[in-house]
Amino acid sequence: QVQVVESGGGLVQPGGSLRLSCAYSGRIFVLNDMGWFRQKSGEERELVANITADGTTNYAPSVKGRFTISRHNVASTMYLQMNMLKPDDTAVYYCRAVVGYYTNMAPARSFMPLTGKGTLVTVSA
Repeated sequence: QVQVVESGGGLVQPGGSLRLSCAYSGRIFVLNDMGWFRQKSGEERELVANITADGTTNYAPSVKGRFTISRHNVASTMYLQMNMLKPDDTAVYYCRAVVGYYTNMAPARSFMPLTGKGTLVTVSA
């Protein structure tokens, strides 16, 4: 079984910083593309940033230059460093990865997308 745990959300003042973490565990042999998404109140979920297995990154225009996505493949962990936060960044943040995992049946290995339960980031004075 594969699990994912997000952490690092909270309340921060405008202009402040937060670092989100996302840790995958279980019978994993690889993590392919990974990404952070967010959902603001009353809106649809949107892509914040993603990172490929070889480290290529992509950012939403609204966060480019302020947020940095990174990953630690050995630790099966992904991070989102968020700087210069604005009230408009307030949202529930979700991590997602395409996980290669070992099964208990044939085929012995498979892939699936796995999204975390989300962590709330509130930017307010």
